[in-house]
Amino acid sequence: MSKDQVTVNVSKDLYELVKCRVNESGGEFKSVEDYIDFVLREVVKEENENIEQKNCDDEEQIKKRLKNLGYF
Repeated sequence: MSKDQVTVNVSKDLYELVKCRVNESGGEFKSVEDYIDFVLREVVKEENENIEQKNCDDEEQIKKRLKNLGYF
């Protein structure tokens, strides 16, 4: 394990399910760790995009309210 990695424990049944996916991936993933790293990065990326969109929507709503109050 490299210095920029940490150990995360998962249940054995989840590990076995992921191992099957890795084996069926046709070489796209080299290990269970690669697969889990990919999936978690995608989930976090999607959540960040959703948060950014929500913040943008919130800002637009605030601008509309201020405009309706005559501030813009």
